[in-house]
Amino acid sequence: MKKFDVPVFYRSSLITAIKNKRKADDNLKKDFAPTCLDFGKVQIFLARHFGFCYGVENAIEISFRTIKENPGKKIYLLSEMIHNPQVNDDLKSRGVEFLMDTKGNTIIPFEKINPGDIVVIPAFGTTLQIEQKLLDAGVEIEQYNTTCPFVEKVWNRAQAIAKNNYSVVVHGKPQHEETRATFSHSAVNSPTIVVKDMNEAIELSAYILGEKDPKDFYTEFEGQYSDGFNVETDLERIGVVNQTTMLASDTQAISEYLKQVIMQKYNLSESNIEQRFADTRDTLCYATNDNQSAVYSLLDTPADLAIVVGGYNSSNTSHLVELCEAKLPTYFIRSEAEIISSKQINHYKIHRKEEVTSLSYLPEKKPLKILLTSGASCPDALVEGVIKKIVSFFDCDKTIEELIKEFTGNSSEVKDTALQN
Repeated sequence: MKKFDVPVFYRSSLITAIKNKRKADDNLKKDFAPTCLDFGKVQIFLARHFGFCYGVENAIEISFRTIKENPGKKIYLLSEMIHNPQVNDDLKSRGVEFLMDTKGNTIIPFEKINPGDIVVIPAFGTTLQIEQKLLDAGVEIEQYNTTCPFVEKVWNRAQAIAKNNYSVVVHGKPQHEETRATFSHSAVNSPTIVVKDMNEAIELSAYILGEKDPKDFYTEFEGQYSDGFNVETDLERIGVVNQTTMLASDTQAISEYLKQVIMQKYNLSESNIEQRFADTRDTLCYATNDNQSAVYSLLDTPADLAIVVGGYNSSNTSHLVELCEAKLPTYFIRSEAEIISSKQINHYKIHRKEEVTSLSYLPEKKPLKILLTSGASCPDALVEGVIKKIVSFFDCDKTIEELIKEFTGNSSEVKDTALQN
């Protein structure tokens, strides 16, 4: 896989050493067991996969290279490059301005863009309508387009099934940048509707089965269907794609549920289901799959709490939090700055959408066992910062530097630090 030129201040000597060691030992990525960082009084179990993915590294490389190669030019970001506050703040500090917020609201009017100005399209992609606005403003959009190739793969999948006269059901968060972009690219080819969860899929099925008045559809799903969508005919042949950062298990469940509804409606079997239901398979990206699979394995480890690091508006990170908090106390933080002391931590509650403060969050146990992971837009340096902050509260048997030597093989005590059952 391509190596990207990501700024060194996002890197971590410790995390790089761990990832390189795990890759050398398990190049085919069959072992999802976590890595145990044993400091004696505290043990930190690090997920097998976490942190920057291909699409994020690609977007960061293009953004920082664009700044370096265009001194004096006006450079805009269409919206947040990725959902990580540090990365976005770093770009702003270098003079980059944002045209829109994450919900698509205008910050700087497009009329202020001049031909020759640079507009970087973020990793989530953008809608066809916004692309046209940029072209009308005289902006070159291809050279500075950082849309993740795995997002484009979803667009291509939607286009392919549209050619076979299927309508597209997008499993995603309706207001998320990626979902808005996918919806736009799909809707130009096929009737398209967004469902955010299984509850909405169940409501949609009632219209497929004729159990609800078709007129109610347009109110219930307002803002989530394409222009001209006909609920009485456009749900006769469907295929499911998704926002790449959704929970794989949720997308699979929604797809299977809607398939069973179609089978019931048209008296079809598995052998002839493609008459009405497209085989789209899973459209989650590899990193989302790997990170979620790694968390499932991480949660097999007996532990006292979990810490998840990432931007509070990061979709893929919030799903990792959901998985962890279903099993044990979980603290969702942006960086080590939220860890105030061994007695106090500020963290984000995803269902309440607010930051709260918890006291006495570290149990009095020896050794204390902590699970740790991060989202696909979180720099490794932030994860190392969290490890250092936690370790600083304990009289540890080992230092970070000693661990790095073990993982890089520069120690006579090199040993397998993968979790042992």
